[in-house]
Amino acid sequence: MTPVDVGELVRIRARHPEAIAEAAARRKRRDLLGPSGRLMIVAADHPARGALAVGRNPMAMADRADLLARLCEALSRPGVDGVLATADILDDLLLLGALEGKVVMGSMNRGGLAGAAFELDDRFTGHRPEDIQRLGFDAGKLLLRVDYDDPGSLTTLEATARAVDEMAARRLPVFVEPFLCRRTAAGVLRNDLGADAVTRSIAIASGLGGTSAYTWLKVPVTENPDDMARVMETSTLPAVLLGGDLAGNPDDTDTAYEKWRGALRLPTVQGLVAGRTLLYPPDGDVAGAVDTAVGLL
Repeated sequence: MTPVDVGELVRIRARHPEAIAEAAARRKRRDLLGPSGRLMIVAADHPARGALAVGRNPMAMADRADLLARLCEALSRPGVDGVLATADILDDLLLLGALEGKVVMGSMNRGGLAGAAFELDDRFTGHRPEDIQRLGFDAGKLLLRVDYDDPGSLTTLEATARAVDEMAARRLPVFVEPFLCRRTAAGVLRNDLGADAVTRSIAIASGLGGTSAYTWLKVPVTENPDDMARVMETSTLPAVLLGGDLAGNPDDTDTAYEKWRGALRLPTVQGLVAGRTLLYPPDGDVAGAVDTAVGLL
């Protein structure tokens, strides 16, 4: 991977902050779906929630120069369509010239900090719809976690519906990532990946807002991959699969690829959005991990 000159990024930010908007204005854009009709997006919006861990390393994503180098490597690979990230990371990538001809997705709600008591009152502290439009980005993404026992989920549901409306008013796609979840006896939040839970989360997310015309779904593969065909019958909205942290086990990586391969054959599934699995593979080969994922499409 090519090292990133952090000193130069800091110099530009300190002396010429307007350079970020200028880079966004001259960025070469493209359609959301390329000629293949499929979508391969690399995700890097975890740090803004304080979620820095990858596998057994609790601070893996804390080194920004290393993260940017990994992102630039991933974005340079054939078949990678774009990136999902928060404003700070996308601003750096704009200055590095890494977003030319790529799909750029802004991460919208990051207020539900990992491990916080208010985690499910997930405020929209990231990109606003007007920011995504102003910067010429291509889509937004939001996280919708629902715990029937946590009143904070209702606040997030309402805010999500209004965000869907505001994005649709601008004719901008918004990717909704829904989960049903619950807290363990120790208070740790866990997503329920059972088929029934994922089905209900898709049904809830699909009905938010005054129109679903610009809504996409970002869904996990269920615990039993054989359930995915039934689960994805719940909605006609286009969907992408999401990746996750595989705890640094190479065997888990191979299993994830096989799960993705099967689900990508389903008619509503249009692509893949994966982050830590590709950026921090157990063998350290970012290019190899990305190329394998692209091959699944």
